[in-house]
Amino acid sequence: MVSRYAIMAITMTLLPLSGAAARDIGQWGEIPYDVQHWFRGLMQPDVPNQSCCGEADAYYADSYRVSSAGEYVAIITDERDDLKLGRPHLPPGTEISVPNHKIKWDKGNPTGHGVIFVSSGKHVLCYVPPGGV
Repeated sequence: MVSRYAIMAITMTLLPLSGAAARDIGQWGEIPYDVQHWFRGLMQPDVPNQSCCGEADAYYADSYRVSSAGEYVAIITDERDDLKLGRPHLPPGTEISVPNHKIKWDKGNPTGHGVIFVSSGKHVLCYVPPGGV
């Protein structure tokens, strides 16, 4: 008998995925509902009808610095399993310049982490600075 999870995995493999669509590949299993809801509801600050994506596109960036140009530079601190989250590997210490128009200030942050959402082309979709819950 084929399990429900096997059918879901086959279906997800066969469906085309949009680069801007949030992906649910089982990464929500250990995440509290309110945090899931937060991830799923985040919209890009400069394109309010486009999702920031979901946890599968997110990396913890608990450190940052400000560049000489006045932009945030998020520093990846995420050591979670990339394979489990279905995302490309960005090693801790990787620095990513964040355009000011990609910073989210309006939806709080229940994760306790700075979170940067990066597309497969390594473009910043959203950045939620650390602090505040």
